[in-house]
Amino acid sequence: MLQNQWIENIARALLVLVLFPEMAMAEEVTLNEGNTAWILTSTALVLFMSLPGLALFYGGLVRSKNVLSILMQCFAIAGIASILWLLVGYSIAFSGGNGGFIGGFSNVLFAEIQEDTLSGDLPESLFAIFQMTFAIITPALIIGGFAERMKFSAVLLFSAIWLLVVYAPITHWVWGGGWLGEMGLLDFAGGTVVHITAGVAALVAALVLGPRKGFPGTAMPPHNMTMTVTGAGMLWVGWFGFNGGSALAANGDAAMAILVTHISAAAGAITWMLYEWKKFGMPTALGTVTGMVAGLGTITPASGFVGPAGALVIGIVAGVVCFNAVMLIKRVWKIDDSLDVFPVHGVGGIIGTLMAGFFASDQLGIFSGQGLAEGVTIADQLGVQAVGVVATALYTAIATWAILKVVAMMTGGLRVTADEETEGLDIISHEERGYDL
Repeated sequence: MLQNQWIENIARALLVLVLFPEMAMAEEVTLNEGNTAWILTSTALVLFMSLPGLALFYGGLVRSKNVLSILMQCFAIAGIASILWLLVGYSIAFSGGNGGFIGGFSNVLFAEIQEDTLSGDLPESLFAIFQMTFAIITPALIIGGFAERMKFSAVLLFSAIWLLVVYAPITHWVWGGGWLGEMGLLDFAGGTVVHITAGVAALVAALVLGPRKGFPGTAMPPHNMTMTVTGAGMLWVGWFGFNGGSALAANGDAAMAILVTHISAAAGAITWMLYEWKKFGMPTALGTVTGMVAGLGTITPASGFVGPAGALVIGIVAGVVCFNAVMLIKRVWKIDDSLDVFPVHGVGGIIGTLMAGFFASDQLGIFSGQGLAEGVTIADQLGVQAVGVVATALYTAIATWAILKVVAMMTGGLRVTADEETEGLDIISHEERGYDL
């Protein structure tokens, strides 16, 4: 009897293969162990970018009396962003869809995530924590715009509200099934979601708080370039997980994303160095690592769509444009964006998002990327990219200004006093010193 049942089952399976091959191919998606291993690695790399990479990069750029405050802010934001992502951030960003402006609340506290729950062929728990690392580094980038002068309580409250009001909804717009994704916006790893939002928010914060005491007349050089260069190297390495991991697979897309990321970073670093050398007569370590970060930020939205030659052009453009943006912001407009977040990340994110629409085309010879969607011209795609840039920047600017005003009311003002700023945030905010030798 059992043997007859086996024969009957085999016969049915053969009948399906012969008569309905498309049904036989529509197998249930299963866990891909290779892809899972790569995204596990990428998750660690992206967190490594924030802690210790960004913390050391920013920490070395401020004055010694404020170094510990920067490290503390980066660590505290990592903790707060992680908890908020679990509570509601992930649900807002990745629940729902259908071209909307914000996700739902069905996945609050990861309610729908179990050990065997999949997102594509990855564990959804892994996808959620991979995206969590992006949610950590984005508000952490913003602190460079108001470094050395904002109250620690205001930093924490601003970062928490901003994550839920700005970052999570825009993530939904682009990656969570929202309206920009439905339009066909090309943003592989965060030109709009990460760099434009962080850059614009930093610029608004710098304008609302005003400059540091003594700016621009008093020189405020980095106190520890060794720390900054070390952090920059960690960022370069970690960015392979940031961009390569955004393929969400261990495949050719991930490999190409890493390749073009490296080429753009190298081109940005060397271009900035040579430009600075020509203009001021001497190349600096600060300029070189800043150019590298500009190259990394600018290639981010395009990294999954362009080829190596296109990445070389993007890196060169990043080095030139972001260098001049720093000069414009600091020396002409005299805006104290302390650690150049907007001219490097914001401007880089803008030009990278736009250039993704150009270099993704397969009509550019050796500069071609993977190609645009069928029937979409370069002009069409550039129009979509421009909409994404404007919508992201405008919403971020308005929401950030409003959040800062609310936080100011809740904390009795955003800034420390002039005397406290002179003494330094390490002692004033934490009663500790970065150095006690």
